[in-house]
Amino acid sequence: MKTIDEMLNLALLTPDQHQQISRWIAQAASPDEILKMPPLLWRAVERASAVMGIDEDLMRPPALDADDLVCG
Repeated sequence: MKTIDEMLNLALLTPDQHQQISRWIAQAASPDEILKMPPLLWRAVERASAVMGIDEDLMRPPALDADDLVCG
């Protein structure tokens, strides 16, 4: 949900799209159910993801110097 909220804050989703996507995710019992989201909502998420570079981030190999990274 944090990513969807960020998409809204960056004006990559309309408030209505954000609300519909959030509701869909909240009612989904599994990741497979999320994948059944209506095509118009999926396209909105895909466009926002592309602008944010999410796919590139997921495909980037981990940094070799990440051993000292502290998350939290």
